[in-house]
Amino acid sequence: MKEFFQQIKISVVATLVFAVVLCGIYPLVVWIFGQAIFPFQANGSLITNSYGQVVGSRIIGQNFTGPQYFEPRPSYAGNGYDPTASGGSNLGPTSQKLATNIEQAIAAYRTENELSSTTAVPADAVTGSASGLDPDISIANADIQAPRVAKARNVSLADVQALMNKNIDGRSLDIFGESGVNVLTLNIALDQKYPIQK
Repeated sequence: MKEFFQQIKISVVATLVFAVVLCGIYPLVVWIFGQAIFPFQANGSLITNSYGQVVGSRIIGQNFTGPQYFEPRPSYAGNGYDPTASGGSNLGPTSQKLATNIEQAIAAYRTENELSSTTAVPADAVTGSASGLDPDISIANADIQAPRVAKARNVSLADVQALMNKNIDGRSLDIFGESGVNVLTLNIALDQKYPIQK
């Protein structure tokens, strides 16, 4: 019986020690490190507009509509771009629904951007990501959308492309993935520099 209580005591002490270390000290050290070294990222990479209002996060995609805006990748997160319901469509490569959705998205993208019926459409323009929240679009996708945005804002294509180039996110650690254009920061920059006249 004495050994039984000895084992109980060891278990309780071990649980308390691990609780203090893993639920208290470790998170505190990580929080301090994050705030000291990466405060912008640790606090959500929040983006503010010219009035100081938070309008989104640099690392979470959101929807934009209207010809004056660059449009993000399609999203199947919740009802679309819902950061509380991150996820893809879960439709497989043999899904007829997926094929139909992509065909419709290709047709809409070509119409929206005044492309011919034979112009290749970037994959990221018509397919969602696994998270449904990618903040970037491919440079090829942005290049195709740029003339539409320039026309809607009544500015030169070169001006839009110059802002586009300032909002390119490089590859992760310079080796993973591809460079892409951050849709939120680009659209904010466009609104600030070339606002739509009402």
